Amino acid sequence: MTAAVHVPLHRLSGPELRERVRARLAAARWPANELRIGPFPPAVTARIRHLFPPSPRPAAVLVPLVERPDDGLTVLLTYRSRHLPHHAGQISFPGGALEAADADPESAALRETEEEVGLSRDFVDIVGRLPDHVVISGFQVTPVVALVRPGFDLRPDPTEVSAVFEAPLRHLFDPATHRRVVRRIGEEDLETFDLPWEGHNIWGATAGMLLTLRQLLLED
Repeated sequence: MTAAVHVPLHRLSGPELRERVRARLAAARWPANELRIGPFPPAVTARIRHLFPPSPRPAAVLVPLVERPDDGLTVLLTYRSRHLPHHAGQISFPGGALEAADADPESAALRETEEEVGLSRDFVDIVGRLPDHVVISGFQVTPVVALVRPGFDLRPDPTEVSAVFEAPLRHLFDPATHRRVVRRIGEEDLETFDLPWEGHNIWGATAGMLLTLRQLLLED
């Protein structure tokens, strides 16, 4: 029997990466109490959890993976407007707090994405969730991963979003492109990774969600 050849994520074709995303998200099962903080692994999260809000408000973001013929899968990201009360000017996924009318995180992520950037849910195919992430602003965020069919038009709401861009997932998943940084959290200096792309620097919880997705896709 011939041994299977391991192909790094950043060398998979667009269709191969898309099918890996579908299969791994469909099979993923996260413990109800599993939380992440930024890009840190669970052991570090447990150590610094006390520094974050004890009763965070539920929120959801959409992790939109656009199926581009030339670039394979790209991830659609936003710059938050600079006047917003939380995470102003930072790179993030579209999303926000759950509201009373939202049936679940998926409903909230789709609604917020339509409101923030004008991406119609008709182009969106939800494939699963990542574990919840706690952010310092007081939210527990459920990342909802979706494949997005091209052909959509965007209408960013300037009160929420100052710019929208796409970055190739294969680039963000290539460890050679990751930038090692040390950030001070409480009394600890913690090593983590930023994900740069053409002048954009993806970091914090947004980078953490992408690295969590990468780890899921790497697992046997």
